[in-house]
Amino acid sequence: MSDIEKVHCLIIGSGPAGYTAAIYAARANLKPVLYQGLQPGGQLTITTEVENYPGYPNGIMGPQMMIDFEQQAQRMGADIRWGMITKVDFSSHPHRVEVDEEKWIEADSVIIATGASAKWLGLESEERLNGHGVSACAVCDGFFFKNHEVAIVGAGDTACEEALYLSKLCTTVHMLVRKPEMRASKVMQDRVLKTANIKVYWSTDTVEVQGEHIVESVKVRNNVTGEESTIPVKAFFVAIGHEPNSKLFKGILDMDDQGYLITQPGSTRTNVTGVFACGDVQDKIYRQAVSAAGSGCMAALDAERYLGTLEH
Repeated sequence: MSDIEKVHCLIIGSGPAGYTAAIYAARANLKPVLYQGLQPGGQLTITTEVENYPGYPNGIMGPQMMIDFEQQAQRMGADIRWGMITKVDFSSHPHRVEVDEEKWIEADSVIIATGASAKWLGLESEERLNGHGVSACAVCDGFFFKNHEVAIVGAGDTACEEALYLSKLCTTVHMLVRKPEMRASKVMQDRVLKTANIKVYWSTDTVEVQGEHIVESVKVRNNVTGEESTIPVKAFFVAIGHEPNSKLFKGILDMDDQGYLITQPGSTRTNVTGVFACGDVQDKIYRQAVSAAGSGCMAALDAERYLGTLEH
């Protein structure tokens, strides 16, 4: 174990929070090492145009924005690596983490920025046809269904945004909303309802995605009348929310009943000294790129202060 790699500041995750933490930590000469995880760039790599991030007056595509963040972190001197953290041991200091089930690293400080992932309905047919017309990312896969009819399930801002994106490519977008109203912001609802080729189905449950090898239709049920119907579509998009990527820390770090990591008020400190959390893994309220980036900055500053106490 004598050749174990020692890291001053380890960052787990690579969305706006992780990359911003890397920028700040590198500028503070903490020599941060960042592991990107399964989805380098995080959720922004599966979004279209980002119009509300300051500094981009004409908007920017989510994936390009994450490339910009990554390049800025690298220019500052962050060591950005491809790989997954598969196990953590925070029982002693320095903290220990396992990478790709093969090597262990010792870290004086750890910043967790693992984000959140898309939720699924949990249908057998949804799982079976995933990648064959079933998708949780309209922006990634909408293009493949150009000039076809598609369905999307969801009622929040993301569902509205994806429905609007699909409406520019597809002939008809069948939007399935489980309740008699949406929870999306008024402006997004208005945009959807004013778009001629988006057809909204209120109080509607998805019974089954139908098709042998590819999506051919979706069977739905009106949960007020009980009436069932089949809508012929070539694709079925799921946009029903997210869950925090925090399973790795279960039983080690404090989290709420939904799995969001709990940080001390006014800071990014977790219940374990030297471990900090930022971005969507600990934020279920705002969940914006700009607020994630802000908390990434906070985590790096908190880590810098903490590491300063170790040296004195």
